[in-house]
Amino acid sequence: MQKKLSIELPPKEGFTPLCVPEIRGNEWKYVKECLDTGWVSSVGSFVERFERVVADFVGARFGVAAVNGTAALHTALLVAGVQPGDEVLTSTLTFIAPANAIRYVGAWPVFIDAEPEYWQMDPGRVLDFLENRCEWRRGNLHNKTTGRRVKAIMPVHILGHPVHMDRILEAARKFNLVIIEDATESLGAKYRESMVGKLGDIACFSFNGNKIITTGGGGMIVTDSEEWARKAKYLTTQAKDDPLEYVHNEIGYNYRLTNVLAAVGCAQMEQLPSYIAAKRRIATVYSNALEAVPGITPMREASWAYSTFWLYTILVDRSAFGIDSRALLRKLEQGKIQTRPLWQPIHRSQAFVDCGLFECPVAERLNREALSLPCSVGITEGDLRTVLDVLTSSSESHQSRRSAD
Repeated sequence: MQKKLSIELPPKEGFTPLCVPEIRGNEWKYVKECLDTGWVSSVGSFVERFERVVADFVGARFGVAAVNGTAALHTALLVAGVQPGDEVLTSTLTFIAPANAIRYVGAWPVFIDAEPEYWQMDPGRVLDFLENRCEWRRGNLHNKTTGRRVKAIMPVHILGHPVHMDRILEAARKFNLVIIEDATESLGAKYRESMVGKLGDIACFSFNGNKIITTGGGGMIVTDSEEWARKAKYLTTQAKDDPLEYVHNEIGYNYRLTNVLAAVGCAQMEQLPSYIAAKRRIATVYSNALEAVPGITPMREASWAYSTFWLYTILVDRSAFGIDSRALLRKLEQGKIQTRPLWQPIHRSQAFVDCGLFECPVAERLNREALSLPCSVGITEGDLRTVLDVLTSSSESHQSRRSAD
């Protein structure tokens, strides 16, 4: 059976997309500069400028640009010393990229369930695994069941909200583990007073087309370690030991971001504060309108967090709302409104059946009940009202039927 090819198409007239790029600054100017000067490939002033701007924004000493977030994650794992046969704890409720990157280096993911309040990696589950399912052997922590060395924790800050990091950071220090933050969805978010991306040893961001800022495709590694930053740049530029004589002493990767895309990123970073403000305003509109709707649980922000609300998401309780999240998705689709469920928890993915059995009931429930709503930075008040009208009318229709019964 031939698979259908999925491609991105421009939004149709009267269609409300889920989350599209906002281009309103110096993008054309900076890209034109690249074209006029001929600096269009992976060498050019905009690449280094983009690295510096992102690192400064996060508060990190170094930034290394990559072609996408997955390449950044792969490289971060390599420079952090994750070896074939190691294990890395990571979130199960996320896009599949971090788990893929862990397997790229020959390591194995240990999938950690989400917590029910803010839907992030559950710190209690992390501690339970490390304290009760692992043991010290010859100075290293090992999984009692698999015998593998546990090397790192990769918390994924999903949907623009940070993971509750205190206990995870404490555990990393206790068990001598590296923290690799997957911050690909959460540029600009804060945990307490610290920027996401500045909490662990090394972190990665994505600038895919639907992220809060975009370069079309692109990623960034940030770290305070000069040694790791130098190694990351070395690996992402094909590990050139002598670029004149083309001498390579290690396996490298063609992961360097192009100057043209970095130019777009520089222009986007100039707009980031206003984009975050827009996302938070959209979240406020949704939350205020939906908090009293039976069967709808709006996205929340923890007291210790500053969320960018990258992808505004609700939970739909079928018994109280009247229809489940997928039926609501189809109803919104009929009104030319694009929504989407959260990802299949990775521990349920056929691609990762060899990783073992994991019990992650919260992630599985969130996958069934969650629906992400249109929240582009440039969404209009009219489009927001249209989405809310469909949601509230669906609820009112069910409540009327229940009253009649």
